[in-house]
Amino acid sequence: MDKIVRFCVFILMFLLVFNCAWAAEENLPKQNFNLPEAGDNPQQSAESTAGQAGPSPDQLLEVAKESVINFTDMTNYTLGAEDVIQVDVQRHPEFSGIFPVNLDGKIQYKFAGDIEVTGLNKKELEDKIKNTISVYIINPDVTVTILDYKSKVIYVLGEVGQPGKYFMRAESMPVREAAVLAGLPTLSAAMRRCQLITPDKSGKAKIKYVDLYSLLYGGDLTKNIDMHAGDVLYVPATVMAKVMRIISPVTQPVIQAGSAATGTTSTKAAINALPR
Repeated sequence: MDKIVRFCVFILMFLLVFNCAWAAEENLPKQNFNLPEAGDNPQQSAESTAGQAGPSPDQLLEVAKESVINFTDMTNYTLGAEDVIQVDVQRHPEFSGIFPVNLDGKIQYKFAGDIEVTGLNKKELEDKIKNTISVYIINPDVTVTILDYKSKVIYVLGEVGQPGKYFMRAESMPVREAAVLAGLPTLSAAMRRCQLITPDKSGKAKIKYVDLYSLLYGGDLTKNIDMHAGDVLYVPATVMAKVMRIISPVTQPVIQAGSAATGTTSTKAAINALPR
């Protein structure tokens, strides 16, 4: 009888926690800020894509490697603080060298002092350096190479293989590439309810909802919106994953106690705890 009572109490606790977690997720705003096509339904059910065979993780990684060319357009990359560049002046090594961009957005250039480089791309900086050293050299031939990209950062957090910050080599990065770089969503990820958060200095962040499942496994490129410097891609956990994380600390001592008392494994102890 005691086993039956404990089992009933456990079931009631499970249903209560599950209902609270489900209600909390359902109360989130459901607007879809993507650019929908005609007939696009942000509340599309899982049945519409369940029968479609999506690419494997290995295939996704190969696609990501190919798409790196698309978002590493170095010619349009604008320099900023903490980037590192190399300046080569043909036949004049005294004007060549490696220069880090300081927090003020400047490089300390020989014979010319500090040069403002923030917001300039490679071509614009080459022209600026040419004009600066033309006082010393006739028709200088200048080449600028970006050695380290550190000024533009995005963040991928939540249920992904490798959450953290990632440096961009362009002015923007599609969310598909960001998700693949972060190791893809885990099995506990709610991929249809991901959030792209754009911080605002006023304290009111802008949030867009992203359906990563349709993008990664359904091939819907309309969901492949761009991330910009400072953006955060948050991949939340499913309701079931949240519930299991809440009840696991409660049930673990019971399972361990049963295992220690009977000398059985935790799985057998859980089975033995069930009413007959």
